Order: sequence, then structure tokens, then C-alpha cells
Amino acid sequence: MADQFIMALDQGTTSTRAILFDETGTAIATAQKELPQIFKQPGWVEHNAMTIWDDARQVMAEVVIKANVPPYKVAGIGVTNQRETTVIWDRLTGEPITPAVVWQSKQSDAIAEQLKTDGLTDWVYEKTGLWIDAYFSATKIMWLLDNVPGARERAERGELLFGTIDSWLLYKLTNGEVHATDYSNASRTMLFNIHTLSWDQELLDKFNIPASMLPDVKDSSGVFGYTADYAFFGIQVPIAGIAGDQQAALFGHKAFEAGDVKNTFGTGSFIVMNTGDDITTSKNGLLTTIGYGLNGKVTYAFEGSVFIAGAAIQWLRDGLELIKSAKETADLAEVAREQHPEPIYLVPAFSGLGAPYWDQNVRGAMFGLTRATTKGDVVRATLESLAYQTRDVLDAMQTDTGLTVGSLVIDGGAAANNYLQQFQADLINVPVRRPKQLETTALGAAYLAGLGVGYWESMDALPEQAATEMKEPIAERQNEMAEAYSGWQRAVKAARMFTLDSAECNVNLISL
Repeated sequence: MADQFIMALDQGTTSTRAILFDETGTAIATAQKELPQIFKQPGWVEHNAMTIWDDARQVMAEVVIKANVPPYKVAGIGVTNQRETTVIWDRLTGEPITPAVVWQSKQSDAIAEQLKTDGLTDWVYEKTGLWIDAYFSATKIMWLLDNVPGARERAERGELLFGTIDSWLLYKLTNGEVHATDYSNASRTMLFNIHTLSWDQELLDKFNIPASMLPDVKDSSGVFGYTADYAFFGIQVPIAGIAGDQQAALFGHKAFEAGDVKNTFGTGSFIVMNTGDDITTSKNGLLTTIGYGLNGKVTYAFEGSVFIAGAAIQWLRDGLELIKSAKETADLAEVAREQHPEPIYLVPAFSGLGAPYWDQNVRGAMFGLTRATTKGDVVRATLESLAYQTRDVLDAMQTDTGLTVGSLVIDGGAAANNYLQQFQADLINVPVRRPKQLETTALGAAYLAGLGVGYWESMDALPEQAATEMKEPIAERQNEMAEAYSGWQRAVKAARMFTLDSAECNVNLISL
């Protein structure tokens, strides 16, 4: 299939991309559209689902034109997506009943807190591997059914469908012929039993969610359906791979052995460890999830979800207007470190803290500011917060599994930041590897789709991606790193004392 290509449709939190890959796993063309964010109320984050669909069609068309590749030479399409984001739409018209509720959004905080108060935390975790949080789809569905006029009645009559973004795009790409998802996305809804590999009726009953809304659950690789005539140049192309973005990245790194770990720096930061065939439970706030499903067998994973990573860099640019682009941050941080060795700390809990804390009531805080603090110091603190949060999760993983992380592979936009990569290596005291192909999420979707249509014969035949740069920890910095991490832990503890409840509003605390 040397004259054919695999397309990855990567629908993320801030953009929609289509990337064409050849048989060597090389990206030959990319098309991208930025996705507008909708903030109706503090803590709410929404997307227009129809905009997502329109953008998807546009970038799919644009990428083959850019590559000068005839559309019929696309052998298969892989879809990867922002995960827990929730869309509910009309079964007959295909029209969403309301904007999509994004994984970051906090509309359903009160529902999540009530479920915890009801003593359901351990029960839900035992079934789903997830800790109760507004992050996951279940509480978002509950909120929408209770707050969109007529939604619950329509759902009970079987008129409404639910899906994460992969299901939504699959439904639209196939003109409503296929309503399905894969194991990795299903495992993020807080409705899927990871032991029985099925939707859990007891959870559905408890949460009052009709089973008729839910998609079929399938392997991550295999033909889900075919593009409708209007969707892609009138050509029926198999949609042959689906995985949530973080699981797709794990697959893209070929992290197929138990103990393999990757960290994707996207809007959030997601550290995922392959745990193999066994369902490993956590005592340290990690999620047990499904990495991928192949040939009727699933591979499990540990995940630490950090809510704010790249979004913090975006905040520096758009919120504080301290930078014009992310590319500036490495140099600014380097200069700041030289001028003011003593760190300041940003706890970027803009939408609460994820793993290992799972505290949705805390909000962002900065500690250690003085009159000498500069723009560069704030930028440095923001970059370093990504590394601190990663270490929190890695320490929890090692404690829960007894496995030692010997190296870390990173990808995503912020992975290109040399300051962050070196600081991360120093902080965890292991090498940090950055692959040549930073679009590992899209590559993983392409791998799954390629396997699904026989573009690559087996997992062993998947091409290797060479590393471009390895950062080794600097031995002379280890005492400094120990002190810095201790300061970070104190900063998190202090921030968690100033909760939404005590503030009675959505406030960022800045300590001077």
C-alpha cells in the first residue's frame, strides 16, 4: 500500500486537525482549524458540536488537497478525540439539543458532590476505575437531562442519543448509520464496567440515564463504518480506528509493554502507564482505564489526569497577555532562572485539581511573589507547574504498581519546550525523551486505522519513530530539585485551604 495513505482526524479541545500519514508513519500534510471556546458562566466550558462537525469536514478535505493526494488513495480514517466531552443529539435529525459540555466544564459539580455525599465513591470506582468527578461524562449527561427543557422526557422516549466526540463524528461521517464508540472512550464515561466490558445497568439506574442513549462499544481497531457520500468527496472510506486522545498517544508511542509510560502535554496533561491484562487499582488517586481494545481483548492502563497544562500557557498569552506565543516561554524562563534562582509557584487549579488530589473546589494560586518578580518569573512558574504536576502523578504510579519509571516519553505541543523538558528530567531524575513525531495522538489513531484495514499487517509491523532529543537529569541540580518539589507540595497544600466554599465565589488567590 505504498501509494496509499492513512488519515487521522484529531479532534481536540482547542482545535480540529486532519493529518495524512504514509507507510513509514511520516506526516505528509496537516490541516487545522482552531475551535472557539464558549464560556457562558464561570467554570463552564462548552463547544458548538455542529462547528466541530463542520471543521472536521473542512480539514479532511483540505489535508488531501494540501498533500496533492487523490481522495481515493486514503485507505482508512482513524478518529481520536477529546474524551469526556458530552454531546446529546436528536436521533432522527442529528441536531444537538445544546452545546457540547467539555471535559473541563464544571456545570455538574453539584451532582458529583452529591454522589460523593451519598457514599458512592468506592462503588463507582470498583465498577469503572474512575473517581467521581464532574470531569466524566455521566454527571454531564445527568445535568443536561435535568436542565435542558424536555430533554429527560425525550430521552426516555428513545429520541435522544449520547456520545463523546468520537461517537458524534462517527455518526455524522456515516450519515447516522453508525452510533458506536470504542473501549477507551467508553471507559471514560463513568457508566462503563471495565470488568464486564459493558454498560453497567446498575449505574444507569442510579444515575437515571436511559440505556437507549448509549452507543455500541467496539474494539479500537476495525471497521466501524464508511464515510457517507457527502462527507468525503463522494468516496466511501472506512473509519477503521477510534481511541480517546490519551490512549491514542499511548498507542502512537508503541507503549505496548506493562510499565511503559507517556505524558502528553495538551490542554491538560495526561500521564498514562500500560498495565497490561490486569486491572490495577490505585490507592493514590489514579484512574484505572482501558488503553485500547484489539481482537476482542483489552489492555488496561493507569492514568493521572492533570486538568491544566497547555491551557496555562494559553492563559499567559490570552488572559494575562504576558506573551505573544508559546515559543517565547523557554527563553523567558531560562533568563528568569538565572536572575532569580529562588522559585515562585503557580498552582494552576483553574478548574480544580485532578490526579492525585481530585479536589474540584480548589482554584488557582501563586506563592512567593515579591516586588522583584518579573514577567519571566511568572512564565517560569507556569512552565514548572506542568513538571510538578507530572511528578505528582509519576510518584503515585510508582507507589501503586511497585514499578520504577526508568524514562519518560513526552509529546504534545508543550513537549517542544526545551526548558520544560530539561526541568522535567531534573525533577524526576530520569531521562525524558521527545520523539520526532510530536503528533503522537494522531499517529496512534492512524496506527489503529491502518491495522483495521490491513495497511500495516500487525503491531510488530508498525514503523518506529526516532527520538530527536533526550534530556538527561543534571546530577548537580538534585538537591535543588528536592527543595523545589518540597516547596511545590507546600504550595498545593496552601492552595487547597482556600476553597470555593471558603471564598464563596470563583476567585484566584495570589499570595505576596
